[in-house]
Amino acid sequence: MHEPWKSDKWFISPWNYLPEVTKRYRFPADMKIHDVTLRDGEQQTAVVFRREEKVAIAKKLDALGVHRIEAGMPAVSPQDRAAISDIAALGLKADVFGFSRCIPAEVKVVKECGCKGVVIEIPASDHMIKYGYGWPIERAMKASIETTLAAKEAGLYTVFFTIDATRTELSRFLDIVEQVATEGHMDALTIADTMGGTTPDAISHVVGKVIDRLKKPVEIHCHQDFGLGVANTVAALAAGASVAHTTITGLGERAGNVPMEDVVLSLLCLHGQNLGIRTEKFVEVSKFVMDLAKVTQPPNRPIVGEKLYEVESGIIAGWVRLARKDHPLEYVPFAPELVGQKPVNIVLGKNSGPPSIDEWCEKLGISATDEEKLAILQGVKAKSFEKKDLLTTEEFKAIVAGVLQKATV
Repeated sequence: MHEPWKSDKWFISPWNYLPEVTKRYRFPADMKIHDVTLRDGEQQTAVVFRREEKVAIAKKLDALGVHRIEAGMPAVSPQDRAAISDIAALGLKADVFGFSRCIPAEVKVVKECGCKGVVIEIPASDHMIKYGYGWPIERAMKASIETTLAAKEAGLYTVFFTIDATRTELSRFLDIVEQVATEGHMDALTIADTMGGTTPDAISHVVGKVIDRLKKPVEIHCHQDFGLGVANTVAALAAGASVAHTTITGLGERAGNVPMEDVVLSLLCLHGQNLGIRTEKFVEVSKFVMDLAKVTQPPNRPIVGEKLYEVESGIIAGWVRLARKDHPLEYVPFAPELVGQKPVNIVLGKNSGPPSIDEWCEKLGISATDEEKLAILQGVKAKSFEKKDLLTTEEFKAIVAGVLQKATV
């Protein structure tokens, strides 16, 4: 019997595959990841990628199997323009896109950089156009039409990117994008949840409405302000959106963009949708990008956290010791090697239990009675309380030596 919820690499809930659940899904066959680390990711406060660093990141993304790389916005600076040109000239498997405001001259520069496509941005909401830009609505519509037509004339794959789409009344939003599609040009439409203030149910509903109205590919661009960016992105894809905009490990302004690792692994393990991304490179690429960005991640960050596979709890240590040989997915939802993580490791701290002491005694070749092991455990807990951290090997050895020395007196 085929069980997609359980393989040699993951073991998740069979509820995900109940017919009553999956009958609603409309996942396209050709879903793609559009990485925006080099543009939107760099908008995170204090993050700066130099020209050569952007090129290096682009190479890593390409090796990862990312389908499209948004190399940046050439109008930002000469350095950005040079980096985009460098990336476009690499001959990557990934398609290289540039980013532009609704200004025809900026689209021309994207073309000159050698990009295959352009993402053209403008606010969708009347209030953002009025209060954020100080424009009349007519100006925004005219700029959208003229710039998208300029992109078509330049031969660029044109993605019309609607800033703040999700805070726009739905019928108004549909009218706006239909007008641009009809009088201007778009190969695809990006729905941007710029403030991260949408729910998965709302996203799912609207994506279906937009596809029905426009009859064009829909892309989804979410933010993490309410922690729903990943769920919203997956919901959009399940409703028929074909491209997800993401960054490496959620880099981005405010609460960040949607982390690519979370979206890809959720699709693979929870929904059986394989996008062809080399997930075993996740940790390597995340560390590379975050080091360049000088951004520190929580040690228990999903998928790529440095201590994600360290086990301190004595109860869980017991599970690991009993199951790791024949049933290693009893205590983790996905195998560490699936994402390039280190193997599960039992560590010593305040929450350790008897199985933890058994593990370390065996690892170090230490012989001790049950009574001595209990005394060692108490010493481990006391030391962890004292230093508010895990124990090193040398600290554990010192505790063991003290306990065993007392036993011989």
